[in-house]
Amino acid sequence: MRVVLDTNVLISAFIAQGLCSELLEHCGCLHQVIVSDFILREFQERLVVKFKYSEHEAAQAEALIHSVANSVAPFALKSPVCRDRDDDAVLGTAVAGNAACIVTGDADLLVLREYRGIRIIRPAEFIEFEVRFKQNS
Repeated sequence: MRVVLDTNVLISAFIAQGLCSELLEHCGCLHQVIVSDFILREFQERLVVKFKYSEHEAAQAEALIHSVANSVAPFALKSPVCRDRDDDAVLGTAVAGNAACIVTGDADLLVLREYRGIRIIRPAEFIEFEVRFKQNS
């Protein structure tokens, strides 16, 4: 299954041991994680600015994600979809990567629930989604 992990999920995976770090490891081993330069750039910037990682540490974290993920150029949406325009790049990443789902904690994405057949789910909902996806495949 092809899965987009949003920036907030990736950040949570690096700053704390727990659900998101387990999810990143799980998806990195069993699924195809899809990212874009937009997601990776936002990830690095937030690690440095908000969480006080050094530029070197943030670059190492980005390289680790890049090693388990496939990078795509986001599909350009014809018109804005999300309340937060930056989230349109996440939707475009999922479309370009032919993802089954976007895993996020972002309320501006979660409110959509689905976009072009791509489910938008919380990290805690992933395992249930994964089981249903396998049953329907």
